[in-house]
Amino acid sequence: MSLAPTFMRALTAMAVCCALFSPSLAADPKPDAVVKTKSIDARVFLDDKIKADAAMAADCLAEGKKWLDKSAAEAAASRKEDPQFFKDGGWDFERKYSIRSVVADRYVSILRDDFMDTRGAHPNSDVNTILWDKAANKRISIRPFFNETADKGPTMTAMVKAVIASLKVEKKKRGTSETATDEWFKGVEPSLLKIGAVTLAPSTEAGKSSGLTFHYPSSTVGPHAEGEYVAFVPWEALKPYLAPEGARIFGGARPKGDADEPQ
Repeated sequence: MSLAPTFMRALTAMAVCCALFSPSLAADPKPDAVVKTKSIDARVFLDDKIKADAAMAADCLAEGKKWLDKSAAEAAASRKEDPQFFKDGGWDFERKYSIRSVVADRYVSILRDDFMDTRGAHPNSDVNTILWDKAANKRISIRPFFNETADKGPTMTAMVKAVIASLKVEKKKRGTSETATDEWFKGVEPSLLKIGAVTLAPSTEAGKSSGLTFHYPSSTVGPHAEGEYVAFVPWEALKPYLAPEGARIFGGARPKGDADEPQ
């Protein structure tokens, strides 16, 4: 009896297993924009929820492409000036846009995470945020949620106080409270433009936000080795300063585990 059919079936089964479990054959997400040259390999990704909203996707992608072009120009200039630093390859950059929360079916908080490897001592990362108003199809700030947001005014002063208190708690949790000094927190200023990248935190109450989360890249409120920090300010701490729209969208509590989610 010929063993050929049995042997062929075994080979086919092995091929199927390899296709299913081999990392090299795993389906990687396709970048939404790419720049690849001798000096840099850079990519931009939008998550599927962002891509489901045409205006929001177009806005993020336009910003992402500008970042790609700027990064490529900087890499090319660096290669021309110091070619020895590119002997092991070009720069490796990546930017990801992802939705953190949607409040009142209108306000979308987006995280913008950057990874940058310029072949230095270690790669660098950055985090920023976007608050998108679906009704107006544009980016906004948190200003409409408060009666006033003047630099060094009562709202921003209270907000900074709550942010620093949250950061100190987080540092204690990580066992890095010795770095919780006023020196590290000097960059957290009572100004919308200088307090930190902000998002509307999710809530246990549907359609509401439980408060504000502020996202700080490595080396901003602690040494590089400590990584990124996220400070949470519950809406109750800001209740005296809320405008009618703020009173409408804030409520509930921060969901259990949200503080442990990768930000």
